[in-house]
Amino acid sequence: MNGNVDYDVLTSRELTNAGIKDGAAHAQKPTLAELDASKLIVTKTTTVRAVPVPNSKEVWSFKECTDHMVRVTYTDSHGWHAPEIVPYGPLMIMPTASCLHYATQCFEGMKVYRGYDGKLRLFRPDLNAKRLAMSSTRVALPTFDPEEFVKILHAFLAVDGPRWLPESRPGTFLYVRPAIIGNGEQLGVIAPAETLLFIIATPWPDISGDAVPPGAASKPYGLKLLASKGDTRAWPGGFGYAKVGANYGPTFVSHMEGRRRGYDQILWLLNTEKEFEVTEAGASNFFVVWKTKEGKTELVTAPLGSKIILDGITRRSVLELASKRLIEGSKYLEESAGIVDVVERAFTMLEIEEAYREGRLMEAFVSGTAYFITPVSAINFKDEDLEISMGSKGQGGTYATLIKKWLIDIKYGNEQHEWGVVVEEN
Repeated sequence: MNGNVDYDVLTSRELTNAGIKDGAAHAQKPTLAELDASKLIVTKTTTVRAVPVPNSKEVWSFKECTDHMVRVTYTDSHGWHAPEIVPYGPLMIMPTASCLHYATQCFEGMKVYRGYDGKLRLFRPDLNAKRLAMSSTRVALPTFDPEEFVKILHAFLAVDGPRWLPESRPGTFLYVRPAIIGNGEQLGVIAPAETLLFIIATPWPDISGDAVPPGAASKPYGLKLLASKGDTRAWPGGFGYAKVGANYGPTFVSHMEGRRRGYDQILWLLNTEKEFEVTEAGASNFFVVWKTKEGKTELVTAPLGSKIILDGITRRSVLELASKRLIEGSKYLEESAGIVDVVERAFTMLEIEEAYREGRLMEAFVSGTAYFITPVSAINFKDEDLEISMGSKGQGGTYATLIKKWLIDIKYGNEQHEWGVVVEEN
């Protein structure tokens, strides 16, 4: 992973050590209890919540959650306690909780899908679990066995999935939010003695598609990005690679200013020795497709090595699919989508601007759990909007559209693929 902690291959113990090397002060003792899905306790609600209609005002409120939640406590004296599935409700924490003062918090974003074949699926949940474990150690919180986490996640979705994603609504999804918070009561600048892992699920609108709030006018396809001026989301050697809350709150000022000016997201630039280096777009990874001066087609995104970029699950999947399918002799090539060189390297807005002025900039898009694959229609740089092609149908460039289709097919069961992990329902 180009210098990042490779959470694909680390064991639970190694994940802890990786966190310590990154500055975390917390390490599990061998005698402490590990996270154990076999100890799961299920307490079902006696009062179910109303399931909102897709794209309703309730869905657009981003406040609705399913009937249950997962809750697991960790204490320094015991380790991981028995995981529980309990009725959804408020968390009780003290005003001195570490997460409220020192940002000892991390989270993940996932989705569970109701397939067109009637099955419930998660998309590469092992990667989310491993990244969550890595992020936890980065903020001095305990690690866990990612496989046990995935088992607990499956059990939770087996309880709430059937009612909230009924078979009568194929092609729908729930957004799933696992989080870990330091809820120990110490007010000192130390690793908290108590931690809480919880998982909730919520119905979300498909913000990567046509969905708009009820009563609103139809939205144009494509995101308009405002290149940052001075503000930086993350920096080399920092913690931009970890999915921690401290990476997000400080960006809201720039984001809201961009919204006020009519832009959807901030395109975060980093001014190092490479002036105007492109990093991420809002909370999403960013891609461009351009022709090189030699005439080759490249799919380019920022690298992971300097710990600035989040190793997005969708980002990784885009790169892997493009590397395997957009090659000579592939059955996936189309007349409008030919061979592409997949490139992970540092690049700048000056390069994008040059490609734009020379007619070599073909398309741009963002990737992530929330925005999935969403095309970019314009980037404002130095107070000028660089307009980017949205394809012949005005709904996105050729490559973004093709890759999005591949991922949809995997997530919703149109293509049987190892990345689409079936959830066995109760």
